[in-house]
Amino acid sequence: MAVVNVAPAANRNPGAGAHGVSDRGEGTPGVNVDPLTDTRLAFDGVAGDYARSNARNPTICAMRERLWDAVDRHAPAGASLLDLGCGPGCDIERFTARGYQVTAIDWSPAMVREARERVERNPQSAIRNPESAISCLGIQELDRLPASVFDAVYSNLGPLNCVPDLASAARLIADRLRPGGVFVASVIGRVCPWEIALYLARRDWRRVRIRFAPAMTAVPLEGRRVWTRYYTPAEFEAPCAGAGLVRVSLRALGLFAPPPYLQAFAERHPALVGALWRLDDAVGGWPGVRNWGDHFLIVFRKPRAEP
Repeated sequence: MAVVNVAPAANRNPGAGAHGVSDRGEGTPGVNVDPLTDTRLAFDGVAGDYARSNARNPTICAMRERLWDAVDRHAPAGASLLDLGCGPGCDIERFTARGYQVTAIDWSPAMVREARERVERNPQSAIRNPESAISCLGIQELDRLPASVFDAVYSNLGPLNCVPDLASAARLIADRLRPGGVFVASVIGRVCPWEIALYLARRDWRRVRIRFAPAMTAVPLEGRRVWTRYYTPAEFEAPCAGAGLVRVSLRALGLFAPPPYLQAFAERHPALVGALWRLDDAVGGWPGVRNWGDHFLIVFRKPRAEP
C-alpha cells in the first residue's frame, strides 16, 4: 500500500479533515472499484506538499513522536527497521539520523520520489543509496522482501487502515521480522470521543457513524479517494495474533487531545492542548480507555523460537 499517514475523513487534514481530506465518507467499494489504485492515485496527487502539511499540524507531530519513542524503547540504535507506508520520508529521516538502518516502502511512486529526495538532502542520513533502500512497493507485496531480516517493523499514522486484507498483511509483516523482533503501529481507531461529541453537537448523524462502517470507506482527498477501514484495538489485534505476534503494549493517541483535523483549535490553544497530551500520556494506556481515541498505538513482538 502506498499509504503513509493515511487519514480517514475525520483525521489528518489541516483544515479540511486531514491534508486536504474532507470529512465525508463515500460508501464501500463496488464491483469495478480498485481501492489500492484509487488510494495510490490520491497520494500521488498530494505528495508534493504532504511533508509540509504534516509538519504544520501540531497533533500529527505529537502522534508521530510517540511512535518514535515506542520504536526507540523496543529497538536499539543500529537495529534494522522496515517502514511501511513511508510517504515523504519524515520517519526515515528521524531514524537514520539516530543510527538505525532503515528500509522503507510506499505504494505511491510520487511519495517514494519525495522520500528519496528528502534523504538525499539530509547530510545526517545514514542511507547512501535511496534508490535501493526506499522502494515503490505495497504492503500487500511484502513477500518481495527477504524474510526474517528486520529487528522492527513500524507503520505510522494509519497506512495499515488502507490495506484491503489485514490478515494477509499481518502474516507478511510477521514473516519479515526476526524472532524477538517488534511490530509498532499507529492505527486510526473507531471510537474517537472528540469526533463523536463534535458531530453530535452538529447533528450530523452520518458523520458520527462513519468510523463504525464494517467495510472500507472512500474518503475524498483533493478530488480523488482514499479507501480506509477503521479498527478497534481488538479488531486490529486479532489478525496479528493469528500471524503469531504477541501484543506487548497498547495505548490511545488522541483520547483527550483533539484529532488532527482540529488543527486550528490546537494552534489557538497550545497550552491547553499540551496539557491534554500530558493527560493522554498519563492515562492513555489504562484498560478500557485505551480502546478509544483518534488513533491507538500498539506494539507486538514475534516470539523467539523454542530452544
